[in-house]
Amino acid sequence: MEKNKNNLSVLLGAAFLMATSAIGPGFMTQTATFTTKIGADFAAVILISIIFSYIAQLNVWRVIAVSKMRGQDIANNVLPGLGYVIAFLVALGGLAFNIGNIGGAGLGLNVIFGIDVKIGAAIGGVIGIILFSSKSASSIMDRVTQILGALMIILIAYVAIKTQPPVAEAAKSAIKPAGGFNSIISPTLTLIGGTVGGYIIFSGGHRLIDAGITGEENLSQVTKSASLGIGVALIVRVLLFLAILGVTKMQGVQIDPDNIAASSFLAASGVVGYKIFGFVFAAAAFTSVVGAAYTSVSFLKTLFKFVADHENMVTIAFIVLSTIMFIFIGQPQTLLVVVGTLNGFILPITLAVILFASKNKKIVGDYVHSNILFILGWIVVAVTAFMGIQTVIANIGKLLG
Repeated sequence: MEKNKNNLSVLLGAAFLMATSAIGPGFMTQTATFTTKIGADFAAVILISIIFSYIAQLNVWRVIAVSKMRGQDIANNVLPGLGYVIAFLVALGGLAFNIGNIGGAGLGLNVIFGIDVKIGAAIGGVIGIILFSSKSASSIMDRVTQILGALMIILIAYVAIKTQPPVAEAAKSAIKPAGGFNSIISPTLTLIGGTVGGYIIFSGGHRLIDAGITGEENLSQVTKSASLGIGVALIVRVLLFLAILGVTKMQGVQIDPDNIAASSFLAASGVVGYKIFGFVFAAAAFTSVVGAAYTSVSFLKTLFKFVADHENMVTIAFIVLSTIMFIFIGQPQTLLVVVGTLNGFILPITLAVILFASKNKKIVGDYVHSNILFILGWIVVAVTAFMGIQTVIANIGKLLG
């Protein structure tokens, strides 16, 4: 009975770790920006991106569980040395985006308490360090992500109800966007990467390995956990979209183009709404800090003995470095552009590796991977590879000025 209770806690923790890793400052900013830009048509973007994300996540988590290997080890078994390349890309991307997450924590605390953003960022970093300093870091991480994830859903739902969004219009646009499907290609590709790109897709799967919930006998539980993770990300995305859509339909409301999400919450519920935004933004940032640090280090620990022997210490160092870089350097644009370019290729590469592994008996044994998931997985690879090419073209333009 106790074991089943512990397993349930880990499965919920893995799901919320994945979901809250996805629900970072970038997630909120993307949703707010695209909603004000294309209105109700963003419902179609959410629907398509979540389907693609779910396909990718099911493929990755099931193969990880059956093989009992982390992403980098699977990659090394598919092609020797590839695991090191992927681990480097994931860790570098995780570090760069963690700088933004630390900044998001600072911004959220600034809204709530009025403290300087850099001081707030330092506080966020210290909280992360305290978490990973504990001998019970994994179980605490499970609980923290569950609690903050649930609170985010409740608070965003409150604002969504207050704005009285046109739900019927959004539901219709989800199936038939008014601007046509060509107009939503770019936002859709961006959202897929934001939901399961880089380290995010592996976060929950690696947590299950650490907890020993692997093997074909646990596949049904793994699938439920993966589904819950995507489901939580979907709920938050939809509620946030509806909240901001409702604000855009309100008469006489001025939305600050430099801070769309915050001004939308302020318009919806006054100072209370603004404080809610601060909490949600800080919670989203903090959980993303935890997810990015944990998963990035998990990609290194089977490749380097020092990391395996001092995992918590390395994770703490990861958070410290992210915090220092934000406080003293800010968000280095060139680094973010370069890593953003690399990150555009991480999902199609890692998913392709997983799909090759799913048919390799040396990796998955007698397990027979679903042909439907396999085919759909390759479709996602093709689409996200296109996204990567688009990212390269756009970012080369930025780098060249």
